Amino acid sequence: MPAAHEIQPRIFPSHLAPAALVWMMLDPAVALATLVSSAVAFDAPFDGRYVILALLVFSFTFPGRAPSRFNGWSAARDIIGYWAAIVVLLLLLGSATHTLHVFDQRALLTWVGATPIALFAAHRLAPDILPRMLAAEGLQRVAVIAGADELGRRLAEQIRTTPFLGIRLIGYFDDRGPGRIGNPAAGAVLGSLGELANYVKSHHVDLIYITLPMVSQPRILKLLDELCDTTASIYFTPDIFLFDLIQARMDTVGEMPVVAVCETPFYGFSGLVKRASDLALASAILLLIAPIMLAVAIGVKLTSPGPVFFRQRRYGLDGREIIVYKFRTMTVIEDSGVIRQATRDDPRVTPFGAFLRRTSLDELPQFINVLQGRMSVVGPRPHAVAHNELYRKLIKSYMIRHKVKPGITGLAQVHGLRGETDTLEKMKARIEYDLAYLRNWSLRLDLQIVWKTIFVVLKKQNAY
Repeated sequence: MPAAHEIQPRIFPSHLAPAALVWMMLDPAVALATLVSSAVAFDAPFDGRYVILALLVFSFTFPGRAPSRFNGWSAARDIIGYWAAIVVLLLLLGSATHTLHVFDQRALLTWVGATPIALFAAHRLAPDILPRMLAAEGLQRVAVIAGADELGRRLAEQIRTTPFLGIRLIGYFDDRGPGRIGNPAAGAVLGSLGELANYVKSHHVDLIYITLPMVSQPRILKLLDELCDTTASIYFTPDIFLFDLIQARMDTVGEMPVVAVCETPFYGFSGLVKRASDLALASAILLLIAPIMLAVAIGVKLTSPGPVFFRQRRYGLDGREIIVYKFRTMTVIEDSGVIRQATRDDPRVTPFGAFLRRTSLDELPQFINVLQGRMSVVGPRPHAVAHNELYRKLIKSYMIRHKVKPGITGLAQVHGLRGETDTLEKMKARIEYDLAYLRNWSLRLDLQIVWKTIFVVLKKQNAY
């Protein structure tokens, strides 16, 4: 099972425009190019209908995913799942608006089949080709780091292992002697901080990253004063970034700059995208599963005494209590200060309830919670209030998972952490994935999780 920290963040630094722009536009460009090619191949006029479709595709695929180490099977699975989810969304929109028939069906089928192949080829070739193109065109930028400390070395390692950024790191500058610095793994120490300005001017350095600790304010101010006579771009990476940050970003309050240390990923336009995708998915799914829900409700009522729905208090966005709906699967209804999770062969679970748990049909009423705005389709799974109060004392950063709405499925669930968490280690692993989801959220990631959830449910993994 891959660790949560292996999930690749989508980071496109604004100061690395050539490389960042290529990767932001790669997926949209490939999808749109195959759409145009498919239309041309079947002599379909690329008129307003296709322009609207192209705009929808662009909104679903932009920005593209930052590259990571290429893994053939993993990349193919992710691309197919990601593209299949987009196609399903487009089909739902086309069906709802009765516009599917206005397109050439041959062109659409060709486009749907050709795009994942083209995306796979693009992601396979681009990480090798792009750095060479940047170097050949003189777009590769030369960088140095002021500070050979832990933060500087971590930054250097990120530069070294991310060639698509188009940065060539040539070394560090630090006032400490070799005995205190040691042997930096990703570059040589070129001199002291006092020598940095002259070196930058004589060696045409483009980027300077200052990683000195914030307690070194006098040295930092002196260094900035000396660098004013250069044309290099200067970036300060404060040692606050040694902490585990969630959606860290720069902002301002009036004219004062502030750094977001822990923030929801769903601010501004991203929040609108998340809510719109929740409404679209939940509405479409509820229409499709309405007969199934009716049959399940009848089955619950006929097989055991008690209500059809199980309502339980959970923590929602920002730790506020919400009521979550599920089909009842037990002979008891627990919502007190002590709640025991369902275990394998739990005597409290009814025979029909066991079937609902294995197939995850008991979770279906939560799509109503999504329409209400209490939950999302994808997000950290909501825990009972009693469990929250227990684990918030045992697991560092546990409550940060509540910076987003809880979800019907989540990153932890598609990585084998579905069902009972009978040990503290399992719960810690689940929280690690929840926080990784907050750090790396994108519509693409949501669609991949939805796609993978289908196979997790079919495998009936850890469901009891």
